[in-house]
Amino acid sequence: MAESLATHGVVPDVIDKAPGKILSVVYPNRISVEIGQVLTPTQVKDPPTVNWDADANVYYTLCMTDPDAPSRQDPKFREWHHWLIGNIPGVNVAKGEVLSEYVGSGPPKGTGLHRYVFLLYKQPGKLTFDEKRLTNRSGDNRGKFSIKKFAAKYKLGDPIAGNMYQAEFDDYVPLLYKQLGA
Repeated sequence: MAESLATHGVVPDVIDKAPGKILSVVYPNRISVEIGQVLTPTQVKDPPTVNWDADANVYYTLCMTDPDAPSRQDPKFREWHHWLIGNIPGVNVAKGEVLSEYVGSGPPKGTGLHRYVFLLYKQPGKLTFDEKRLTNRSGDNRGKFSIKKFAAKYKLGDPIAGNMYQAEFDDYVPLLYKQLGA
C-alpha cells in the first residue's frame, strides 16, 4: 500500500505517511478501484460504495481529493476536494455528516491524468465540524483544500486506509462543469 501510493506521489503531495490498509471503493457500474488504475470521468460520475473493516462504535471521516488541479504540472489549486463526510458511524457512510457532496472527476481538457485519492480517518469521537457545507451544484470553496490541514484541525491523525485512481478529460466533463455552474 505505502509503496503504491508513494509510486503515484500521493506521499508527499497529499499525505505524509501512507495508510496501512486499502479502502474498498466500488462504483455503481461495478468498477472496483485498484490503486493507480485509469478510469474515465464517465465511469466515476456517481458516488461509489466505500467499505472498510470498521468498528461499529467508532466515527470515521472519508475524503476524496484531487491534488492535480488544474494539472499535475501546475497544481495551483491543490487540493480540489471532491467528497468529504465526517461522523460516519462504523461503516455506514449514508449516516455520516456530509460536509461536501460527491462530485465526480472533471479534469480540464489537455491537463493529462489527475490523481483522485480516497482517504479514511478514525475520529477521536463524534466531532462538531465548522466547515461550510458544499453541494454538488457548485465548485466554490473546493479548491486549495488540504486534507492534511483538515486532519490536523480535527486531530484525526494519519489516515488508516486509502485508495486512488487516475482520470483525464472525457465527454462527460463539460456536463459536470455545467452542473457546477462553470
